[in-house]
Amino acid sequence: MNLVIALLSTRTFLSAERIRKVVAGYADSPSDEAFSRMFERDKNELRDLGIPLETGRVSQFDPTEGYRINREAYALPPVELTADEAAAVAVATQLWESPELITATQSALLKLRAAGVDVDAADAGVAIPSTAALPGLRGSEEVLRILLQAIDNGQAVQFPHRPSRSEPYTTRTVEPWGVVTEKGRWYLVGHDRDRDAVRTFRLSRIGPDVKAIGEPDTVHKPDDVNLREIVNRVISDPPTGAQARIWVAEGRATALRRQATVIGPRTLAGRAGEEIAIEITMTDRLAREIASYGADAVALEPESLRDDVLARLRAQAGATTA
Repeated sequence: MNLVIALLSTRTFLSAERIRKVVAGYADSPSDEAFSRMFERDKNELRDLGIPLETGRVSQFDPTEGYRINREAYALPPVELTADEAAAVAVATQLWESPELITATQSALLKLRAAGVDVDAADAGVAIPSTAALPGLRGSEEVLRILLQAIDNGQAVQFPHRPSRSEPYTTRTVEPWGVVTEKGRWYLVGHDRDRDAVRTFRLSRIGPDVKAIGEPDTVHKPDDVNLREIVNRVISDPPTGAQARIWVAEGRATALRRQATVIGPRTLAGRAGEEIAIEITMTDRLAREIASYGADAVALEPESLRDDVLARLRAQAGATTA
């Protein structure tokens, strides 16, 4: 490294004797022969590494052979990335949030930005405001690695999943189509074989025991599927004023009733109760609350809320059976 620095810092050729005096490490050579062996070894190593070492006269008045590194041949070409390539770099930096790699991530970003590359790649749908604000992945690195490998190999996956931190894990079998990052979180999108429907799974809610199953090259994302649209549809806030229609059993689900407007009495599956309407502020939270009442509360509309509640109830029933 010292030799490379010395030969890059000069525009003239340096003689071996001059190199011996100015480059750290060579002055300690016990003899001319020892220095010659060391210098020859280092020159060969530089050439093996592809470093363009040149030889020439020290000056027009001094015919002594000298050495230097051709700066133009040594320098890397300008870094030029397309929007898609810049987006790929941006996604890669999001995978490097672990404590071991965060310094390397920051260094890589600085170098790319110094070279004039916009690694934010906002136009490509990937937004990274800063390295410190990357989507959280700690504890899920191995899960993500297995999922990405299964997607690349075209295999289904099986993993434990829970709808929320307070609920038990249930085993899900999914044909994975891709992984998307949105609003600071990572999501797996694919076809859930157990539900026979397209489902989205937050990585932080997937347990560590993920495994690929089935033959390779049997799972492929349909051409007309947009993964980001699926994720946005699931996690986006409902429109202002959107309401859910819920049936509640007579004398039950008091907390739900307090938030609701009563539509009228309704009998469901032979049980007396009422149909109520509640404004949807957070779909996930409302689904969790409805599911907590079991058979005493039934989501009627919208369909997405109903599906979410049913998935939670089935997950709970599966965990109880197990």
